[in-house]
Amino acid sequence: MIAEETLVRELKQKETQAKAFEVLINTYKERLYWHIRRIVLDHDDADDVLQNTFIKVFRNIEKFKGDSKLYSWMYRIGTNEALSFLKNKSRKLGVSSDELIERKADNLQADVYFEGDAIQLKLQQAIARLPEKQKLVFNMKYYEEMKYEEIAEILDTSIGGLKASYHLATKKIEAFLKAD
Repeated sequence: MIAEETLVRELKQKETQAKAFEVLINTYKERLYWHIRRIVLDHDDADDVLQNTFIKVFRNIEKFKGDSKLYSWMYRIGTNEALSFLKNKSRKLGVSSDELIERKADNLQADVYFEGDAIQLKLQQAIARLPEKQKLVFNMKYYEEMKYEEIAEILDTSIGGLKASYHLATKKIEAFLKAD
């Protein structure tokens, strides 16, 4: 795999930009897709948000200073794009973002791209009912196995706050699963 510094340098140079962007997409598209998918829950919506994320990355690569890892910067963009997407969609439907996600979670069985069993479905429904920050932290820690330091960089928050959010999320999920 190409070194991150080299990739960033090539992304910023016109003559190497197209090839470097292709490498960037091939390297990160699957991880970013699943990160976004866990936020928006819908395959088609995740594809749209992923495309918007890569467009923003391409348009703003010059602004990337290298203060964080490239994937952390892209995850932050993807997270913000997904949350904005949900807010816009919920506004159009006249419901809250939380209500929209709960509806999507309750209808996951009808999603042809959802491959989980009954337990996975129940877990997704529990996660959908978490507050936004707890949901993000839980998904990054549980599914993506990120370290708290990485999550703190992406969400621009303290490690202590993340640990508390994760703990609260696991307790709420556990209570939801036991309630049924």
